[in-house]
Amino acid sequence: MPGVIVMGGSLGGLTAALVLRDAGCDVRVFERSSSALQARGAGIAALDATLRYLVERGGYRPQDVCSSTGWIRFLRPDGSVQYEQRHRYRFSSWNTIYRALLPLFDARRYLLGHEVVAFAQDGNGVSVTLADGSRARGDLLVCADGVSSAARARLLPDVAPSYAGYVAWRGTVPERDLSAATRKAFDDAIIYQVLADSHILVYPIPALDGSLAEGDRLINMVWYVNVTAGADLERLMTGRDGIRRAVSLPPGAATRVTTSAIYDIEVPRMASGRVCLIGDAAFALRPHAAAGTAKAADDGWALAEELTAAGGNVPAALRVWDRRQMQVGRRVLARTRDIGDSSQFSGTFRPGDPRLIFGLHGPGR
Repeated sequence: MPGVIVMGGSLGGLTAALVLRDAGCDVRVFERSSSALQARGAGIAALDATLRYLVERGGYRPQDVCSSTGWIRFLRPDGSVQYEQRHRYRFSSWNTIYRALLPLFDARRYLLGHEVVAFAQDGNGVSVTLADGSRARGDLLVCADGVSSAARARLLPDVAPSYAGYVAWRGTVPERDLSAATRKAFDDAIIYQVLADSHILVYPIPALDGSLAEGDRLINMVWYVNVTAGADLERLMTGRDGIRRAVSLPPGAATRVTTSAIYDIEVPRMASGRVCLIGDAAFALRPHAAAGTAKAADDGWALAEELTAAGGNVPAALRVWDRRQMQVGRRVLARTRDIGDSSQFSGTFRPGDPRLIFGLHGPGR
């Protein structure tokens, strides 16, 4: 099986590294951060693909790393229930999943402070150049460097993020700080409130230390707000420090809570020779299917399966994998665009719409 370099050690890169190692590949992860990654964003819906490695091979149960809710509930502005249905969801946080996955990979091969600044490939392999001038070589380069992917810019310079016309305000509050009435209204449910050209979601996630005990958990909130491209967006995405961020303002930099601009990114291909893009480096999805982390994990699992089927032949495996994962990416991107536009622009976002059920491969899947 091939030697693999994974560029980027976040959830997608780490999952890919684990499944490729288990498939017999010699894997190294090059992560540009000089220290272990910290919490990014707040809550995530934990779809099956996101949890798959932890559950199938890591010795975890979903309830070890996830809170859960049994209802989807839409509230009116006065707090009364407009609509509800039974549906089981699991929720976690980026840092909880990361802390569970990281110890499952060999720390000696998860290399912090290793920023890939260039790469080149030939018929026999891929050479990467690091920021310190050193070089490394492998048979396959897996680029998991996120929505602002330098690898995508190098491979596909004509692909650019497309601003969706709105941003997400994100924040958390300790569950114990809620009033009794609010806790009762939120009990065992993901909460929606539909507003004019907007909607809000609220759901429980693990505490910063991973605790899932009631009262210890955090209540995660996301509010989608239309912001015109141009001067309005520029002002919003410029932090207290005067730095203009392209995608997200980190905690403390925003003038309020945390802000992320919503973008679509779609690539014409995910593989080129012996190099491939996974997760947000290929398709950046609007959050409305809760499929971003699941898509990155699914890309890694599929890559390991196709490499195994091809007997370690990298170009042959990537040709099949590219067709397979491009279909997944296109379908879920189209679905998240449709949901987002129905909420923010067309006014067709409706309680109980089956499109709204989270899922990577379709609603509830």
